[in-house]
This record gives sequence, structure tokens and C-alpha cells, in this order.
Amino acid sequence: MNTQLKNMTTEVAKGLMTRREFIGRAAALGVTAAAANLMLVTSGRADANETPKRGGTIKIGSSGGESTNTQDPALAASDAVFNNLRCWGETLVEVDEKGQLQPRLSKLAEASADAKTWTFPIRKGIQFSNGKDMTPEDVLRSIQRHSDENSKSGALGIMRGIAGMKVDGDNFVVELEVANSDLPFLMADYHLIIQPDGGYDNPGAAIGTGPYTLEIDEPGVRHAYKRREDYWDSENRGWANEVEQLILNDATTRTAALQSGQVHAINRVDPKIAALLDRAPTLSVKSVAGRGHYIFVAHVDTAPFDNNDLMLALKYAINREEMVDKILRGYGSIGNDMPINAAYPLFDDSIPQREHSIEKAKEHYAKSGHDGSPIILRVSDGAFPGAVDAASLFLESAKAAGIPLEIKREPNDGYWSEVWNVKPFCASYWGGRPVQDQMYSTGYLSSADWNDSRWKRPEFDAMLIAARAELDQTKRKEIYSQMGRMVSNEGGVILPMFNQLIAGVSNDLGGWIADGNGGMMNNKAAIKCWLKSA
Repeated sequence: MNTQLKNMTTEVAKGLMTRREFIGRAAALGVTAAAANLMLVTSGRADANETPKRGGTIKIGSSGGESTNTQDPALAASDAVFNNLRCWGETLVEVDEKGQLQPRLSKLAEASADAKTWTFPIRKGIQFSNGKDMTPEDVLRSIQRHSDENSKSGALGIMRGIAGMKVDGDNFVVELEVANSDLPFLMADYHLIIQPDGGYDNPGAAIGTGPYTLEIDEPGVRHAYKRREDYWDSENRGWANEVEQLILNDATTRTAALQSGQVHAINRVDPKIAALLDRAPTLSVKSVAGRGHYIFVAHVDTAPFDNNDLMLALKYAINREEMVDKILRGYGSIGNDMPINAAYPLFDDSIPQREHSIEKAKEHYAKSGHDGSPIILRVSDGAFPGAVDAASLFLESAKAAGIPLEIKREPNDGYWSEVWNVKPFCASYWGGRPVQDQMYSTGYLSSADWNDSRWKRPEFDAMLIAARAELDQTKRKEIYSQMGRMVSNEGGVILPMFNQLIAGVSNDLGGWIADGNGGMMNNKAAIKCWLKSA
């Protein structure tokens, strides 16, 4: 391969050139379409010896689906919904499996010298599934909707640093209150799907620029999609004729569906059976470390969790090593009651690890003055794989410290709408975010709708803003270190473990890539993979 062609394949891999553009330019250099396709396949695809195939129906079995689900990106909060959004919608930019920012509906943004003004050049010639051309005005309206307090968007926290937005010709321009070199990463948030006129008329209509159109929408049961023949990036995504997502919240049912061939891939394989499942001749288990974490989250504005000594008692009581061993079966690592681990840039590994200590748990529980009434922890296996068993381990270690923890098991259906972010103490999970600013802005900023511990500290908010404005990476790391220590010692999140993302995948599914940004290839398996038998 000559240097020009090699550079061109690199541009395709980075999203700077479409597959169609590559083949056209290669033809001008005397390369046939078949040879050009082969160059792309061998230059960097996950299945380097396989050519992607069109056709067939990819079937996904997923947990995290409920009868209350909607297609409104603003309200997306669980795995099944994330899968839905990826089928029909796209964001301005995205983060790849290596943690690098890649262009999507926009080319990569350009920043002003002070990193307060960001310009996103919007691609031309892209249509929504309703036939309307996507314009910079649609981008503006979409981001404005997620900035609206009335939208209840999960991205509201990261929007609050924006001072203004506008359209300038073919560009979407963002003005920040303070500098933020991570702003483009924030625009990759899965809530920020670009919709016609921002989705104001009908945010749940599932009209976007993605490779599929919604055909069947049965929340909590089934979702089906059909490939768009006019999709703008069909050379890289949307290989199947159809995609079907079955909601299978029960782990045993989900596993059985994969083993029987009812589905081609499932999310959240239970670590207890992962090794055994991987021995099956027709499938394999794919696992990847990332930023995801399993937690027990308390509302610290509600008694008795507003007492930090009680929270510290619970944090010391939990046996992290035991949970990683017995619940994750080694598919993960211990947590430190803060949502940041070594997968993040600027992580400070000098922050002391909180150790399991019954003595310290007893000491803080006594100092809390708690009256001894039951402390109710609500849990469901829909919260994370093994959540009920993890809660049982927590119960036993808390009991040893004299803490009256009590477990209340909740049904899977409705857990994310009726329990999480509603009840004062429950099991939950986070998939993590590409950068610390986004993680903290989404779940820990006082004004964030997804501040599920209701932990509100003006001094923490001030440090978050200061970190955004600090362009010296050494100084920025020190600010993040202070923030991490503060969350660990004073926050409402008990974070015993970071989980690996474990999926079960049929051998008939090609194109699988290990992506630690989220489960099921960051929820892109259905749009990036293909059927070998098609």
C-alpha cells in the first residue's frame, strides 16, 4: 500500500473520511472498489480477516428495559434505552474504544486560544430519517433542549457551564463561562442525540440520523428497527437489514436466549457463569475493563444518611475484596467510594484506599448516634448483575459492626423509574464517562439532575469549575485529587467495585470490538457488527 493510500485509510479510521469517499479517491488512483474495500478491512477492523456482510437480522438480548421507557434521549438511563438510541440517533462527536475523540455529525471542533469558544463544523448532506436535511439549526435546537431545566435531561449537568450557543454559517458555536479543554468530550454524551428542530415537537419520535428507523416500540418487551437505505455512513455502519432488541431483564433467561440462538449477543453476563459460558462452542464471552462501577447510593439530604459518621460506618463496613472475589469473580477491581479509577486521565493513585474495618465501622456508627432503627437498602438484580448477592454480603458485614442494615428486594420492572433517584438508599450502577469533568458534572455537581446521592457542596462545585478553567495539567490533576478525596470521605456513594463489561456473543456475529466506554461496544454492537451467515 503506498503512502497516500495508507494515509487515507487512517483518515477513514479516524472518521475524517467516509468509506465512500475513500473508495472514490482510491479509484482515481487506479484501485478497484474490491481492492479498496480489502484495504480498509485489513487496515484496522476488529475482524481483520473478514469482510463485513450486509443482510439478516441482528438480535440483541438486553437488561435495563422497562414498561416506562421512552425514546426521548433526554430521559435515557439504562442499557436497553442506550441501545435504542444508537440505532436511530447520533451525536456531534463520539469517543472511540481507545478513548480518543472522533468526528460524527460534526468534524472535530476547533477551540479559541483560551478554550472558551468552541466551533463545531457541521457536516452537509446528512438527512434525518423523516427525509429532512440536518442543519446547524437542528444542532443548536437539540443542545438547547438539553440545556432547558424543564427537559429533565440527564445531560443537564454538563450543559450548565455553557454561556451561549449560536449558528455561524455551517458551524455550531459554543461559548463557555470558563475555559474547558474537555468540552468536545461532553458533546459525545449519549443524551445529546441531534433531532429535527431539537426534538421539541415530539422528543420520543425516534427520528434521527442513525442507520435504522424504529418499526416496533414495545417498552419493556421488544424494539425492532429497519435499515435506512439512505443512511449517510452506510459504508461503516448498519450492516444488518433489521435489528431486534428483546428485553430480557432476568440473567438466566438472557443467557438461555444466547445459548439457544434466539439472540446473537447479550449484555451483563453474570460473572458467576462467565467462564462456563465461554466454553460453549457456538459463542464466546467478551470482557473489557473500563470506568463502570457498581454502587450503593444514599440521599445525603435525608435522615439518617445526612449524618456523615453513619455514611463512614457503612463505607468501612463493606468488604470490597470479598465483593470483587465473590460477585465479580475477578472481573473487576475494588473501588474507593469515588467514581474515578485508573482508566481516567489525571487519576491520582496516591489517594489512600479505604480498607474494610469492622472496628472503624463500629466507631463511626457509635459517633453517629443512630437510634438503631432498620436502615433500608433497596435492591434488584436489575441494578447490576449479582446486586442481591452483593447486598447480602453487605448485610452480613454491617451486622458484624452492629449496623442494622435491612434489605428490601424490588422488582426489576420499574426499578429505574420508581426506586433509583427516588428512594433514599438503593443499589445502582454507572457506566462512567470519558473524562472526569463529565463524570462529576453529570452525577456530583449540585445542580445535576442525575446527582443521585443529592450531595451538594458549593466548594466542590467551585473546584469543578476551577478544574475546567485550568489548562495546566499538573494543577488540574491536583484539583481533581482534592475532589476525589472529598467525594470519598463526605459523599453519599458507597462504591465497592469497578466492574468489567461482560457480554456474551454468538460466533456468527462479526466485527466485535472491546470498548470500555460502555457495555455492548458502548451500545453500538447492533450498528457496527454484522452477521457472518448473512
